[in-house]
Amino acid sequence: MMPTETQDTFTEDEATALAPYFTNTDRPVFALTNLPETVKGAMFARYSRSAKSLRRLFLDEFSGDVPTGAAVPQAAATERADKLYARVLNEYGDDSVAQLGSAHIACEGVSNILTKVLEWGRLMAYLEQSTRYVPYTARPHGRWKYHVPAEVAASPLAGEFRGTLDRAFDVYARWIPALEEHFRRRYPKSAEDSDGVYRSVIRAKALDTLRGLLPAATTSNVGLFGTGQAYEALLLRMFAHPLEEVRGHASLMLTELRKVIPAFLARVDQPQRGGRWSQYFADTAAAVQARVSQVVAGATIEDREEVTLTEFDPDGEVKVVAAALYAHSSLPDDQLLAIARRLSPAERRELLLTYNGDRANRRHKPGRAFERTHYRFDVVADYGAFRDLQRHRLLTLEWQPLTPQHGYVEPAALEEAGALPEWREVMHRSADLHARLAAAGLRDAASYAVVMAYRVRFYMDMNAREAMHVIELRTAPQGHPSYRRVCQAMHRLIAEQAGHRAIADAMQFADHSSVELERLQSERALEKKRQSKPEPRA
Repeated sequence: MMPTETQDTFTEDEATALAPYFTNTDRPVFALTNLPETVKGAMFARYSRSAKSLRRLFLDEFSGDVPTGAAVPQAAATERADKLYARVLNEYGDDSVAQLGSAHIACEGVSNILTKVLEWGRLMAYLEQSTRYVPYTARPHGRWKYHVPAEVAASPLAGEFRGTLDRAFDVYARWIPALEEHFRRRYPKSAEDSDGVYRSVIRAKALDTLRGLLPAATTSNVGLFGTGQAYEALLLRMFAHPLEEVRGHASLMLTELRKVIPAFLARVDQPQRGGRWSQYFADTAAAVQARVSQVVAGATIEDREEVTLTEFDPDGEVKVVAAALYAHSSLPDDQLLAIARRLSPAERRELLLTYNGDRANRRHKPGRAFERTHYRFDVVADYGAFRDLQRHRLLTLEWQPLTPQHGYVEPAALEEAGALPEWREVMHRSADLHARLAAAGLRDAASYAVVMAYRVRFYMDMNAREAMHVIELRTAPQGHPSYRRVCQAMHRLIAEQAGHRAIADAMQFADHSSVELERLQSERALEKKRQSKPEPRA
């Protein structure tokens, strides 16, 4: 039977004092409300070292640190919360406490170079404005939506930078209606689709095709949610970054975060704490860059496929089977591994399919046995596809600087619609501007000038469980063709090169179909959901 009684009983006065800050006072499961983040973090830290219940702990030790009565705490409680946090910090250590307070923050009008820095950490949640569904045709204050880095603005190349990016946006905006008309002719509206579904699908197809014209300087909006610890790690790295836009936004974020979780970020800009930490990052990066330049001097880039499987464990499938046996037996790990080796490939496949279960959709995730083996892929894909794949944070991913040296992609529809000459003009101007910026000593800022059709090299190192998630999600029919192609190749390489066919078969929602209108089925499903919702009452 589920427990329904709390371990404490409270007087009427105590219940009144608790009511503003807890969702109930008489049940064993409850949430905290209306409390400063520092108070919540400090309470949980104290909670771990106390025999008292959390609500009793609040009454006995914490209620004096927040306003009394039913009013929501205001800024007046901040000083008390900071002192409370400092006390707990000294007693219990900062890292664990810093995981217990959190904040939402929005960063608007930031370049796509900066968005990748913001989204680097694993322990945060991000939402970013999409280039697939939002046309970048607005011109606030009469300017296209791109960032001019301070390094470039102060250089003789500022005018050329603006002219080149203006041209890219001009071509992008002008070809949207033309591409929409091209796709309407190629894919006539079906009688089963509403005008709304058809318009959305055609618009998405045009934007998907043309997004390669947008430069990395294109601005976006990003929402972040994370703990104090995660924000501290992010800000320390941002303050060490070579680009002024990144360092400037670190200062802006720190100012705003200190309005909501000030104590969690106390050491970020202390010279002997966060200052030394950021300097360590900056110095190490500079030293490694100098050393790498010596080590790889004279090496030429060898040709590779778009996706290369560079590392895998030949025994990986056997190890995953052994891991699947582990939780359901009493045998030691090495003995189970020996048993798994004796099974035939067909028996191992059958066992993994049983372990996989009857998955009704890709959100039904099998267990941790699939984490027993890993794959490392080297990928050279257009920057647009990289932006989507980079957001998978449980795996290990690192990327090289964005430059024109790996070439660019050309969607087939461009030639069919007559847009190819202007597409190539934008590509060539982007590459030329990058070269001029790099030659002028602005190597880091030069990436802002590179349009998203250019390819960037990155690796993705992941266990089989994360590979299942990435591959099944990113091969879905509504996905962008660029990253669908990358993840379809990953799936084939796991089966064919690694020889892990049973693991590949377990990824049952990997989709290798050829899709013309990527968003069509998804938009149809969304419309059905909208139609099935009951009308709101008057």
